[in-house]
Amino acid sequence: MSDLAVAVIGGGITGLAAAWQLACTAPPGTRVVLLEADDRLGGKLRTGEIGGRPVELGPDAFLVRRHEAFALCEELGLGPEMVAPASSRAFVWARGRLRALPAGMALGVPTRLGPLARSGICSGTGLGRAALDLLAPAPRHKAVHSGDEPDAAQLDDETVGSVVRRHLGNQVHDRLADPLIGGIHAGAIDTMSAAAVFPELLRADRRAGSLMRGLRPPKLTTQSPVFMTVRGGLESLAQHLRAALEERGVEIRLGTAVKDLQPQMGRTQARCWSLSTEAGDVEADGVLLAIPAVPAALLLRRLDSTLADLLDGIPYSSVTLVTLRFAAEAVASPLDGTGFLVPVAEGRLITACTFLSSKWAHIAHTDDVLLRASIGRYGDDRQAKMSEEEVVRGALRDLRRMLDLRDDPIESVVTRWPGAFPQYLVGHLRRVRSIEERVDRLGGLAVAGAALHGVGIPACVGSGRSAAELLLGTLVAERR
Repeated sequence: MSDLAVAVIGGGITGLAAAWQLACTAPPGTRVVLLEADDRLGGKLRTGEIGGRPVELGPDAFLVRRHEAFALCEELGLGPEMVAPASSRAFVWARGRLRALPAGMALGVPTRLGPLARSGICSGTGLGRAALDLLAPAPRHKAVHSGDEPDAAQLDDETVGSVVRRHLGNQVHDRLADPLIGGIHAGAIDTMSAAAVFPELLRADRRAGSLMRGLRPPKLTTQSPVFMTVRGGLESLAQHLRAALEERGVEIRLGTAVKDLQPQMGRTQARCWSLSTEAGDVEADGVLLAIPAVPAALLLRRLDSTLADLLDGIPYSSVTLVTLRFAAEAVASPLDGTGFLVPVAEGRLITACTFLSSKWAHIAHTDDVLLRASIGRYGDDRQAKMSEEEVVRGALRDLRRMLDLRDDPIESVVTRWPGAFPQYLVGHLRRVRSIEERVDRLGGLAVAGAALHGVGIPACVGSGRSAAELLLGTLVAERR
């Protein structure tokens, strides 16, 4: 029987996924302890109740194309509870009104001129500038398989914004790429690492020829949902994970912040760790940190100041969500889609608005309308200095310019997410490689989470499970 002990610090979706991986694959007798400073699990997976139904106060869906979150839901028996959006149509505020996003985009970059022209998002001048990309001569040798091309980490990095501007001009940059890609990360594509955020863009740029043609996806024979969620709310995913973990014997300690992390000689004369908490010390053969970069740096500074500096060098942006419930007759706009984006150049407070009750049929009522406005991004922290009342007023002021709102909301909920989105600046992949190398030197330690390899739910699930698998493999090998 194994007498391994592994501690997971952090009970967000990354830490929960890591604990699940350990619970599923560790040798019999392995002790797994999950320590969470908050009094709840799930981190940013937070579901509230508005108008008598579950409404997300954090992310409202996960990307299906990345399989990790979908697969985890299936493992937990949540397959029948997963639902897709009622619409795939979305808009951007451009040239004075809402305009449907063009078909055939790669993330936030158009791949065909016709749909872009029909959208009306760009003026004739902007469209002409984008069309110049199609005049670039085709490459002599085109890679047939993705494996034929270099990994993005091997290429000279630059910002997403500089690649898009160079090929497609300012209007595509400002009105499409920045609102979409920047919106995903609550950041600005003019500071965002192409290698880390959009490697396909960087590879397409490094090949000769048109960027639009280089990003065109293969034709699909079937259409599957792009996003999905859990019917009872994404926080229920955390609750199901908790139940499954406890059933497998994982110890979950809420309200237990780790104050210090120190190595010591363990029971098998291999390196062991002592975790200091207000409830007493926890000893473990291995530790997995599934917390944001800043608190991780605090725990690791005495062990490796360079590692701590690398983690501290990852900046974060803050976001505030304003969820609004209106009487049905108060919203005259058709809301025939999932929502809209607002370019930074418009100078508005809000960066996006989700038509919650149109996007998700399972929370739609005939007598009301649910909207959610997003505020804040990297370099714009206006909302941090505003009261809840000021945030609501500011969001409504912008929404009234873009939608036909004929009355005040019945209900409003403000949810603040300070320091919620790590920013992947140019050189991010090199930074992450250095972080992981220095963590590996410490022995019996692993790091995971949104600060490293992706900010979405699937990326965090994958990060937690991969880090747990690597850590467990190292610990088991040391015992042999």
